[in-house]
Amino acid sequence: MASLLSSQSESLHEGKSLSRITVLLNLDRKKDGKSHSIGPHRLGGRTRGLGRITGVIGTALLLIVSTHIQAQETRPASTDPPKEQQPAGAPEQMPTSPESGKQAERSTGLPKKVKWTFNFDAAWGNFGFANSLYTDVRPDPSGNLSDNWFEGFIKPALSASFALGESELYGKVSGVGERTYGAPPSLVGESSSSFKQEDLYIGWRSGKSLGSTENFLDFTVGRAPYTIGHGFLVWDGAGEGGSRGGFWSNARKAWRFAAIGRITRNNHTLEGFYLQRDDLPEAETGTQLAGVNYEYAAGEHSTFGASYIKAFAHRSVLPDRDGMNVFNARAFTAPIPNLSDLSFEAEYAHETNGSLMKSTAWTALGAYQFSEAPWKPKLSYRYAYFQGDDPKTPRKEAFDPLYVGFYDWGAWWQGEIAGEYFLANSNNISHQARLHMSPTDSLGWGVMGYWFRLPRPSTFGPGSTSSNVAFEFDSYADWKFHNNFTLSLVFAFTDPEKAVSQAYNRSKAFYYGMVYIGYSF
Repeated sequence: MASLLSSQSESLHEGKSLSRITVLLNLDRKKDGKSHSIGPHRLGGRTRGLGRITGVIGTALLLIVSTHIQAQETRPASTDPPKEQQPAGAPEQMPTSPESGKQAERSTGLPKKVKWTFNFDAAWGNFGFANSLYTDVRPDPSGNLSDNWFEGFIKPALSASFALGESELYGKVSGVGERTYGAPPSLVGESSSSFKQEDLYIGWRSGKSLGSTENFLDFTVGRAPYTIGHGFLVWDGAGEGGSRGGFWSNARKAWRFAAIGRITRNNHTLEGFYLQRDDLPEAETGTQLAGVNYEYAAGEHSTFGASYIKAFAHRSVLPDRDGMNVFNARAFTAPIPNLSDLSFEAEYAHETNGSLMKSTAWTALGAYQFSEAPWKPKLSYRYAYFQGDDPKTPRKEAFDPLYVGFYDWGAWWQGEIAGEYFLANSNNISHQARLHMSPTDSLGWGVMGYWFRLPRPSTFGPGSTSSNVAFEFDSYADWKFHNNFTLSLVFAFTDPEKAVSQAYNRSKAFYYGMVYIGYSF
């Protein structure tokens, strides 16, 4: 089975980070209050997969209905006048009568001086290719180029905070169990499952103990997540897929070890960090990142930042990364005060490691949202450039994407087919055109078109001379149909162009679909 990925992004793709789950399961927690989404589809007529999907959705709806019925049956009669109906998503009002207050107080068995918070996240998804990542002639008597597989995960978490005068101690412990099954392709990691710790950290924040600035100092140490900007370089702290399962879901995001110090003063934030990557056991790189990050929030709609990162890795595995210096600058801004619908993003990264490597990457985006129009449509165009290696020079020029993550659809996994399965953010030029709409507060959907090109065709694959890689069309939808449930749908189509045909003898188009349901408590 010749996978089109092979040498192109195998080493870079080993641990997808999916803050994706954060977006899917917490649409109501976003800063701008908007959901990001796609259009519904069916997976290539696969009735077996569709039956399982229908069963899962039916089960979720049954749970919701049964919970409502049980609440109706057990609720005591009340003589109080009816309360004013609260808007959807508003915090539930606490009971005010002595009797109802006593009923609400339920002992957890944990120390009462500590504020405890329990969370539980879970998800299940069905993924399918009508034409999978193989050459046109697959070594299968049927000639079938399709794949269909499933993923699921659970993530219980317990957080705690303890007041120390006007400062605060805090911590979190969580675990992730996940499974990939149903004959997945080898790229995804075959059928596998795992359960291991995720978050395990402790921290201290100053509160108002050091003056009028809230949390002037904040320190965290342990297994913890850490991100920079929109995930262009640093987002995902743990490897997924392979022997762990959960290639797409990527419920694990915490670094194996993180030490983070943060100083916040007015609109300025300065961070120092040391991170150890939690790689897959079979793909250990020994990557460690140390550096500083600065951000300036210039009003409600604009943030500017700069970072310096020093990278280390096992020299025998990633010699170009070991000792690499990374300089990053970024801007996310709506520069016109009375026209916040017009926004821009730009980011630049430069990597150097003496005589071993030198490379650059940059991106620019322009967007306009018709916020007063029905469905609030938002149009955007983005250009992204990631340098490729020149085989004629002794020094490596291929950009090292480090550990990107899912900030939003298309960022920074570029394309639900290409960016997820056979193209890395290295030796890659992409043009993205996008339309996103929000028909309701609980539903968002959109479409994206990608044109992928190669800055260095000769290093894409054997015999490649063309710079044209592929055109991709993605449609997506996120529907929060219950306070705790979110349904996400994806349909994607990729037409491989001349470079793919030359290097991998692939001419048939890819068709891909996904149904994903998430629960968050």
